Amino acid sequence: MKSILKTCTALTMVATFTGQVAAQEMLQSLGAGEGEVSIVAWAGYIERGETDPNYDWVTKFEADSGCKVTVKTANTSDEMVALMNEGGFDLVTASGDASLRLIAGKRVQPINTALIPSWSTIDPRLESAAWHTVDGVHYGTPYVWGANVLMYNTDVFGDKPPTSWNVVFEETTLPDGKSNKGRVQAYDGPIYVADAALYLMKHKPELGITDPYALNEDQYKAALDLLRVQRTLVGRYWHDAFIQMDDFKNEGVVASSSWPFMVNVLKAEGAKVASTFPEEGITGWADTTMLHAESAHPNCAYMWMEHSLSPKVQGDVSAWFGTVPSVPAACKGNELLTDEGCATNGYENFDKIRFWRTPTAKCEAGECVPYYRWVSDYVGVIGGR
Repeated sequence: MKSILKTCTALTMVATFTGQVAAQEMLQSLGAGEGEVSIVAWAGYIERGETDPNYDWVTKFEADSGCKVTVKTANTSDEMVALMNEGGFDLVTASGDASLRLIAGKRVQPINTALIPSWSTIDPRLESAAWHTVDGVHYGTPYVWGANVLMYNTDVFGDKPPTSWNVVFEETTLPDGKSNKGRVQAYDGPIYVADAALYLMKHKPELGITDPYALNEDQYKAALDLLRVQRTLVGRYWHDAFIQMDDFKNEGVVASSSWPFMVNVLKAEGAKVASTFPEEGITGWADTTMLHAESAHPNCAYMWMEHSLSPKVQGDVSAWFGTVPSVPAACKGNELLTDEGCATNGYENFDKIRFWRTPTAKCEAGECVPYYRWVSDYVGVIGGR
């Protein structure tokens, strides 16, 4: 909640963002490393073997580059934007609902792809993706991508996974004979309005929603009304991955939107959980490593971006977090990911995922509800208004 409020006043700059951003000067050549690099990242994205010694893509980078890595974990895209606005960081692993805001706010700088030798190995589906490329200028290096899955308790649902998001959006009796009220969670971020809109695309087709991130006033109102119904069911709005995992283990939570990271960690611990893609579809994220406009350590930052594209790192991150690599070569020969890992994590589902992006006032349908409204109204929903 606090991170949402901190960024609310900065959102008007993207309310009518149309993609016309004047490119800043990009770095033309690399020099010696500055000895350190600081990264704002999602939980589990930058591992040095402290959680599990098998997952460490920091230690060798530090030894090879001489750049010490420090990480600030952020729990939502709004928190990432707030941290980048405050400054003092070099890189951020931004999702699509943050990246255009950072570009429009001139908080990140263009990337000189000629200084990243592995750029040519990036999946063509991501190389010029709209969430990091404006007018042909790249503002970041693709990292990994994935889906917002429905995580559920297998003791409650048995051998029949839930097929619909209705188990978290509408009051219903679950297979164990009990109501879902108080036993489900929702994501603590305004971009979650899109999940409600995606649900309504199937269940209320008369609304005419074709894009969950481009809603007119009537469509938006319907999404908020659904979220207000959900408010009566939710035991907690989650944004901290580890708190959600604890809630599934100890607090009786049985269903929620989640990330493959939490599913994988809980399953490794023996928890009775699994995940599924419900029939209404899924939202997801394609994350980009973006360089702060005022980075104090740009040489180390470019070294990290090159390192992040190595097949070994891409495979290890994807195995740990349950994501899909941005470098297809990582899908084969990685001991942790295995040769089946990319398929398991959804490599072929790219076109089925509604990737996060920042809603704007101007959209293909004409006038749409901009993101600053999503922010203030979702705060109201969570607060019971």
